Amino acid sequence: MNTLKTIGFKKHLMTAISFFLPVVCAAGFLLAIGNIMGGKSIVDFSKSFAFADTLSTMGGYGLGFLPVVVSTAIAYSIADKPGIAPGLIVGFVAHGINTGFIGGIASGFVVGIITLIFYQNIKVPKWMEGLMPTLIVPFVSSFLGGMVMYYVLGTPINYLVKILTNYLIKLDPSQLLIYGLIIGVLSSIDYGGPINKTVFAVVFTMFSEGIYPPLTVLIGASMITPFGYGFVFFLQKVFRKNVFDKQDAETLKSAIPMGFCQITEGCFPIIFKNWLKNMIATGIGGGVFGAVAMFWECDSHIPASGMFAVPTMTGNHGLLFVLALAIGSLAQAITFIIIMQPVDPNEMIEFEEKEEEIDLKDFKIS
Repeated sequence: MNTLKTIGFKKHLMTAISFFLPVVCAAGFLLAIGNIMGGKSIVDFSKSFAFADTLSTMGGYGLGFLPVVVSTAIAYSIADKPGIAPGLIVGFVAHGINTGFIGGIASGFVVGIITLIFYQNIKVPKWMEGLMPTLIVPFVSSFLGGMVMYYVLGTPINYLVKILTNYLIKLDPSQLLIYGLIIGVLSSIDYGGPINKTVFAVVFTMFSEGIYPPLTVLIGASMITPFGYGFVFFLQKVFRKNVFDKQDAETLKSAIPMGFCQITEGCFPIIFKNWLKNMIATGIGGGVFGAVAMFWECDSHIPASGMFAVPTMTGNHGLLFVLALAIGSLAQAITFIIIMQPVDPNEMIEFEEKEEEIDLKDFKIS
């Protein structure tokens, strides 16, 4: 029981999301580039296939097996190296019984805790100690974790996922606006931090069930900050109020291109000058974008990749996504200009390192 009390569920979930985000980005880019080039998933390798098909297929593999990735990552986070093999095997169980992303999270915690408890409480004869990490622990943990998924958690999780899916499919337009607003605000205000990652876990669950708009809102909301600053750069002349100094203008040269790839970190030099006001402006921009994008049902078929996700959207949803992004960025920019204090546009903060004077008298030769 002491193990369960000290397990720290949130820590392991955040660690797992941090681990599988690179998989999401790599697979998403492969799928997006493949789709842009007209690639399709390869069904029969004995027949001819195009280069674009290989990219689309690789991306599909990466995204399709994310429940396995998250299960392995959580089990590793809880039980360290001994958790990898059981987390992988039971993750495949969760994937096989169609419990989706929620099943991947559940299987990771179940098998991670089983492995940890087994290691901490089971004592074996000395001659068996060498077999513990390679045979006994992976076998026993995988067997117990798999049985829990098959006979205890699998059916309830399937039932829960179906209820959630049906509820979201039947949302009316006013509810879409509200949900989009909430997802947009929460996805943007901490610039890829724990709140963003928690929202990602929720909306990815919907994405894995074929409900694409919520995760599309998160993609766009993560791009609002750099694009909003781009609008600020030009609008401050219209408002006759300079809020960017020379250093901020230099920051934008790299921050905006990074924003196209859904990377916010390039904006940190601006954000950290006044974190609260930046967060307010970003939250308003993200919320406006989220409400509009959700109402228009923009539907990225990959869970990341920024503007590279646009070609994967159906019909005219890609164009509407870009329009919603412009509206949200404009809202962020106007809010930012209003709440920020004017600055000197030519100001450049320079950090000078004070050189320590060296006194030759300190040198001693022994």
